[in-house]
Amino acid sequence: MKFLGNVLATIVGLFAFFMICFFGIILLGALFGGGEETVTVKNNSVIELDLSEIKEDYAGKTNYKDFDYFAANHDGLSDVLKAIEYAKTDDKIKGISILNDVSNLGIAQTKALRDQLEDFKKSGKFVYSYGNTYSQKDYYLNSVANTIYINPIGELDFKGLSAEIMFYKDFEEKSGLKMEVIRHGKYKSAVEPFLENKMSDANREQTTQLLNSIWESVVTDIAKSRKITPVRLNQIADGLLARTPEMAKAEGLVDKIAYEDVYHNDIRKALQITADEDYNKVDIKDYAEEVAISNIDLTSNDVIAVIYAQGEIGSGEGDVNEIGEGSMRRSLQEARKNKDVKAIVLRINSPGGNALTSELIWREIELTKKVKPVVVSMGDYAASGGYYIACNANKIYAEANTITGSIGVFGILPNFTEAVKKLGINVEQVKTNPNASEYSPFQPLDANYRGFAQEGVEKIYGVFVKRVADGRKLTTTQVDAIGQGRVWSGQDALKIGLVDKIGGMDEAIQEAARLGKTNKFRTQDFPEYEKEFGDILSKFGLAQSKESIIKEAVGEQNFEILKHIKQMTAQKGVQARMAYELKIK
Repeated sequence: MKFLGNVLATIVGLFAFFMICFFGIILLGALFGGGEETVTVKNNSVIELDLSEIKEDYAGKTNYKDFDYFAANHDGLSDVLKAIEYAKTDDKIKGISILNDVSNLGIAQTKALRDQLEDFKKSGKFVYSYGNTYSQKDYYLNSVANTIYINPIGELDFKGLSAEIMFYKDFEEKSGLKMEVIRHGKYKSAVEPFLENKMSDANREQTTQLLNSIWESVVTDIAKSRKITPVRLNQIADGLLARTPEMAKAEGLVDKIAYEDVYHNDIRKALQITADEDYNKVDIKDYAEEVAISNIDLTSNDVIAVIYAQGEIGSGEGDVNEIGEGSMRRSLQEARKNKDVKAIVLRINSPGGNALTSELIWREIELTKKVKPVVVSMGDYAASGGYYIACNANKIYAEANTITGSIGVFGILPNFTEAVKKLGINVEQVKTNPNASEYSPFQPLDANYRGFAQEGVEKIYGVFVKRVADGRKLTTTQVDAIGQGRVWSGQDALKIGLVDKIGGMDEAIQEAARLGKTNKFRTQDFPEYEKEFGDILSKFGLAQSKESIIKEAVGEQNFEILKHIKQMTAQKGVQARMAYELKIK
């Protein structure tokens, strides 16, 4: 038996050795060789602005702790913006082509990119756009172009904004699957679908004002670029007067109706090359990588730290899709202790989430503020918990169409009492003390427990309101009047004192430099996420994550639905979360 045991141990050892060697060789090849060569930008080049894989502001830096490997990605929106800014003075770049672009960016992100393209045009270089079809949001971006082309059988979507909300009250009663809701805030409409069969007056009021404010910002920008009055643009939207290429051209929304080959020939003319020559193209992600690697400014010792807080707020480490207390607090501490860092810009793109984590990040900002200034730049969302972590900054910047506010909290408890009765299941409890069982989804919600839960919600709401009042120099009464879960556009938030100025990241960085008393500085991005060895296998295709397997099986849209269900069921404790997810198409 001992002999067989030794043989088995030897076999297992050899197997493990060969597996380690096998994966080691693959990893070394992936890390140090066999990758794509660095792109060389040729003279007389055109940047192709493909945004299909650009989603987050920050692409992320990751330190794989148990395998000495550090990875930095350069395919976030912030990298794209820096690349376009550099391209303005790059003699090799002659223009930008937006070709059949389908963007995953939010409306405030689109505004930031649009502004950067507008600035790029000041160099005298061209921005051309071609689309087989234009969605409304994509047209908003493309309308900045010098010349807009559309396919002869294409279409353009320009009709205004709308919101659609599904209500579940009747379904709950019929199925027995009920959601018990504890909330503070008459506008906290995240939970309204579980309580009502229709939209409340308060919710309709805030949604209407929010959509109108965002639409006004969009129309104003398009009007300026296309030299069409906002009044006429609204008439076009009302009557769907740009629904065909011919109608869109007649109204001045596009310049040329043509096939794609004509578009490319016109770019050749702009480059002053012959029609049979291929012109030099460089993908925006490759160009951003080139700029990041080759044009790092190390001449200044002064640093403005840019800390990205993007995604829902949860516990744990966090990543590019979720704000975690681990990476956020560590980043703030590092920036605070680094003598070269003169100020901090906190870039927030979040609808909120866990209230406790929001408080912990708020506390870290409070400690940091005592040492050096903190300026907030708001992206698409900085709402509920996202506003919680912004409210005590020295200065707050938002885009006109940023969604912010939503100062309110709630808790949701699933209750299946009626559902299990219909299935013939009876649940009994035995306990030593009245409150020993806390909450069970298979028992009716006890009035005592509801009272304790409501007490917790009221306490968190009271703390939230005080944090805002102290940070914004308002009274708690003033904050409560504009709080109660109500969401505001950046433009409206400016009027009521929730933000200081309308502007993007550049303006926030300049303000941080002013407060930090530095004229010459460089920026440094945070957080640096800490991951485990297993994650690197997934990155290089050696292992497939659960998410990627599910996404492949059910499709992208169904995966998003499953993800939201998982997020709802995973919510623990009181939530400072925005009322709903708003996607502008």
